[in-house]
Amino acid sequence: MSFLIRVVLPDKPGSLGAVATALGNAGADILGVTVVERSPGHAVDDLAVELPQGRPPDVLITAAESVPGVQVESVRPHSGLLETHRELELIEEITGDPGHALELLAAGVPRIFRAGWALVVVREGARSYRLAESPAAPDTIAGDLPWLPLSKAIVVDPEVNWVPEPWSSLDTELAAAPFGAAAQALVVGRPGGPVFRPSELARLAHLAGIVTTVLAS
Repeated sequence: MSFLIRVVLPDKPGSLGAVATALGNAGADILGVTVVERSPGHAVDDLAVELPQGRPPDVLITAAESVPGVQVESVRPHSGLLETHRELELIEEITGDPGHALELLAAGVPRIFRAGWALVVVREGARSYRLAESPAAPDTIAGDLPWLPLSKAIVVDPEVNWVPEPWSSLDTELAAAPFGAAAQALVVGRPGGPVFRPSELARLAHLAGIVTTVLAS
């Protein structure tokens, strides 16, 4: 079984190697690593790992956190190898088929950000609705998103920014970025977490901005 484990570790030589060794000693095979974020003193990495059948994912947490200074932020089922060029592939796909741009964007974003679903939404007056959705997007009744329009990408906190209840069920972490003209946004849901990091918000905003530019040209 494959899992995606997000670790926060000291940003110093040997830290990632020590985590890899600990995971290997626990029986895990590392399939790939993606750097999520670097900041003074620490790093955040996603590791795709495979465990033998019958081994519980808890062993990944125990193994990784046996390395001094390492904290496991989340462990999630994973469908395959990490890919680092999906943004470019998605932009090329949208450029080649602009008539289905919103549908392609909504379908592609969850794969890029290893999330559960995505929506393109718009607010008109006191009414908000979706323009496109990924296959796993939650069903909702008509409502409003009073925090639109956005000036920048944000982590959407349901305690502060009202969202339909299905969006936040299953401990779903939410992020949104301005997209296109007027009060439109790209919303991404990650059931079970982890939270969206500032670097991920920057990537989301960058992707939305590029696609906006492509569609305007």
